[in-house]
Amino acid sequence: MFTPKYPTPDTAPTAPAPYVPPVHTPVPYGPAPVQPHHPSPSNRPIVQLTPGSTLTLAAAGGALVLVVGAVLVSMLLAVAVTAASVAVCAVVVRSVLKSDRR
Repeated sequence: MFTPKYPTPDTAPTAPAPYVPPVHTPVPYGPAPVQPHHPSPSNRPIVQLTPGSTLTLAAAGGALVLVVGAVLVSMLLAVAVTAASVAVCAVVVRSVLKSDRR
């Protein structure tokens, strides 16, 4: 039961082929050939700012700054109101506990 069972010699796997490292052929080093530079036309559309579009962009940027500022100020106000209410609650609980001891 605990003795190893070996396969019969005719079905035993054959040994793998020995490793043969690949042959590396060095490449001669030299400077890269200089290619002439021809500017290719771009496929991107050209954006031209007119006075009206510049005014629209400035107004949109100003509105965005005002909206973001209002949101940040309201968040700061919410934190301040919450802190004040927690402080008032702490004072009330402290006075209740102090009067309870007497």
